[in-house]
Amino acid sequence: MTFRKNFTPENFAVDLDNLEHLLDHLQEGIIGHDRERRIFFLNPAAEAMTGFRKEEVLGRDCHEVFGGPLCGKKCAFCGGAPDFWKELSYPINMVTRRGEPKQVEMSVVGIRDREGRFAGVLAAIKDITSMVGLKLWSGDFAGFAGIVGRDPQMIQIFKQISRLAENDYPVLITGETGTGKELVAAAIHSESGRSRGPFVPVNCGALPEGVVESELFGHVKGAFSGALRDKKGRFELAHGGTIFLDEVAELPRNMQVKLLRVLESGAFERVGGEKTVSVDVRVISATNRDLKKEMERNNFRRDLFYRLNVVPLHLPPLRERRGDIPLLVDFFLERSRKRGRKAPRFSGEALALLQKYPWPGNVRELQNAVHYALARSEGGAMGADELPQEIRAESSRRGPAPKLNPDAVQAALQQCGGNKVKAAHLLGVGRATLYRFLMSQEALLSHERT
Repeated sequence: MTFRKNFTPENFAVDLDNLEHLLDHLQEGIIGHDRERRIFFLNPAAEAMTGFRKEEVLGRDCHEVFGGPLCGKKCAFCGGAPDFWKELSYPINMVTRRGEPKQVEMSVVGIRDREGRFAGVLAAIKDITSMVGLKLWSGDFAGFAGIVGRDPQMIQIFKQISRLAENDYPVLITGETGTGKELVAAAIHSESGRSRGPFVPVNCGALPEGVVESELFGHVKGAFSGALRDKKGRFELAHGGTIFLDEVAELPRNMQVKLLRVLESGAFERVGGEKTVSVDVRVISATNRDLKKEMERNNFRRDLFYRLNVVPLHLPPLRERRGDIPLLVDFFLERSRKRGRKAPRFSGEALALLQKYPWPGNVRELQNAVHYALARSEGGAMGADELPQEIRAESSRRGPAPKLNPDAVQAALQQCGGNKVKAAHLLGVGRATLYRFLMSQEALLSHERT
């Protein structure tokens, strides 16, 4: 109370030396730069985090120091100094001076000069790499970048997404229909330095052959009947960001040639136009076909395949990661609850049927099954009767669920840090079932030793 009564701007002054001393002892990395992006402050925690020493960076442009925007192109300084600043907080992937990838949370606040004019920013950086790693190790991990899953195969996918976000190489995502290829492409974009730019998805299989070129590269007024005005194509709309070419195997051969040129030169002409348009776009493509077989059939160009397939990324079908089914079901139910809808849980019998079904439509089919059950639900736990007929019929044909095997159990226990409850959930079985299996294995080993 005394402080509030005695406080006035005139009798309260900040000792800048003491402030710098305070910032130097924070565990968070602190970086400050002015309106021209010239670095004026770097505390020891930021030195340790980035690998740069204060003496090397003071007075230099932050983009020059870090070889590109440390902010991941998420701050307004990437387009020139703004006139004002609104506090921002966001996660980014960064690469240290030693080439080590790190996942960090960055919080940025504006600073003003004595006249109250916006003068620059202070950025606080918190290293969360170890926190993410700890969650992966402990099994307390339900997904990444909006993708649900903690199966070992999915964790490898998440790690690949983080690595791919650090560069602009073309990525070819393969996998069956419904495995989430567009979701993965969007995650690569959102985790990358292009996240401030647009993400433009294109379903190549849904474009009529006569309009494919116009849709991808645009057209000028009068190029053909119905072209009443100039129109930008998807590549032009994706400038500065990422274009996602889904079902890329459906592109006609003549369009494959034009796509190859864009990948090689980053340039094209609109339909009916003479002016060359240059774009800065990252290309991520996807297909559920075997492109090597398509090349053998002369349906897909070999040179285009090698341009697109710089970094291959394969998504496993849902039947190969059945332990993720309860997670996905909970995710879909929770999303319905957030939309204000009633979403009761599934009974144990219904959940067992969901885990036995082979899911030819993968995650998309599972989502549809959950929505179907919610539409039929009359309250209370949803049972087998609420599930689609094909799931009940298929489950009765396939008989009981497959038994546990030592390799799968060992992998689940390792992933969950030895936690048997979490391991049972991951394997899609009851805790008692897992305990009985472990006891039988121990008895078997004991018998073999004697």
